[in-house]
Amino acid sequence: MTVKIVVIGMGYVGIPMAVLLADVEDFHVTGIQRRSKRSGWKIDWLNSGKNPFEGVEPGLDDLIARVVENGKFNVTDKYDVIDDADFILVDVQTPVDEKRIPRYESLKDVSKLLARHLKKGATVIIESTVAPGTTDNIVAPILEKRSKMKRGEDFYLVFSFERVMPGKLIEYITDFPRVIGGGCDQANENAKLLYGKVVKKELQVTDTLTAELTKCIENTYRDVNIAFANEMALIAEDFDRNIFEIIDLINHRHDRMMHHPGSGVGGHCLTKDPHLLVYGHRTYTENKYESEILLKSRNLNDFMPEHMVELLEEALKVAEKYDNLKIALMGVAYKADCDDTRNTPSERIVLFLKRRYHSHNLEYIAHDPWVRERDYKETELTADIDKAINDADVLIFATNHKQYYSINLDELKEKMRDKPIIIDGRNIFDKKVVENKGFIYRKIGEGSNH
Repeated sequence: MTVKIVVIGMGYVGIPMAVLLADVEDFHVTGIQRRSKRSGWKIDWLNSGKNPFEGVEPGLDDLIARVVENGKFNVTDKYDVIDDADFILVDVQTPVDEKRIPRYESLKDVSKLLARHLKKGATVIIESTVAPGTTDNIVAPILEKRSKMKRGEDFYLVFSFERVMPGKLIEYITDFPRVIGGGCDQANENAKLLYGKVVKKELQVTDTLTAELTKCIENTYRDVNIAFANEMALIAEDFDRNIFEIIDLINHRHDRMMHHPGSGVGGHCLTKDPHLLVYGHRTYTENKYESEILLKSRNLNDFMPEHMVELLEEALKVAEKYDNLKIALMGVAYKADCDDTRNTPSERIVLFLKRRYHSHNLEYIAHDPWVRERDYKETELTADIDKAINDADVLIFATNHKQYYSINLDELKEKMRDKPIIIDGRNIFDKKVVENKGFIYRKIGEGSNH
């Protein structure tokens, strides 16, 4: 008997989950994707067996091609495919607005649409990250009202969050434990049946709210730890010492693992999940304790792109350069060797530069080997590294793409203008080596004189 599965949202979560499930015997998966100008092209692309993601994604190309060729996976924009679906997975984006309030338009719209087609006995699984309390207080009422059925009796609703990361989409689904937060025993059993076919690690069952809290706290924990590393980097700079040497000395203890600082935190999750946690706390509890550390940490991580500009300003003073400059931004993806530009620190770097130097006749160009032009609009973008660096005054390394580690500094200096400047936000270069080649160099976490 074929188990019919629908996955709504063909993004970094939905696509790898859909094709992994489609590769299971007796499973057939249909993806739903809107035909918008920005992402509608994915429907035809996926239906032809192609991976829409650039960057390094081990195993994904072959998996997509195989399940499409075998007739186990297809994508549509029609919701009537839910009519006979046994499982519906919701993988839409849940961003926050400028006031750090969750924007649930997509989640609510999808919930309304799928409810119209929900069959009795089906299981709905929310994989999108949401503020604690959202599944019970927003999604469940919509599904019950629109379907005219009752959760736990006529249909089942589960929150089971993703842990994916660009560059490791398949691995992080199959090789990480899975937290399942169902509203009843049957919902949990249904979810275990599904995930047990693709997840190699433990399936951990809990209640819905605990699962939501787990996701938000897990990512907030990482964001806070990165903020600590960033603050220590700023302190090390003031002491004119190298934080990366200090971190290495600390991490030689087997029970310590300090994070590395950098030009900023990007991606869809870490930049918003602390705000989702705060919003859920304020909305669905008596709020006896007001969060402090996590919001201050979030603000500090948001400050790091501005600090990159501060480092640039120091270097410009040394070079005595102020006008008619070509600035090349090296890397616009938020992490190495992927094409994901969501909340990328590079965008904030450009924003700060344009605010401060709007009348200085600056030319901007960005280089990235993976990102397409349609996903980046802040400056001119090229995949040709020579085009970016030729006659540049400044190179700002905001992403640690593998390609950048093999740059020939002698050739680089010849192609750049006089008194070339490198601003290193990812610890790509050795300060002494770069300066000995004749560059003016500044790096996050390392003093300028040491």
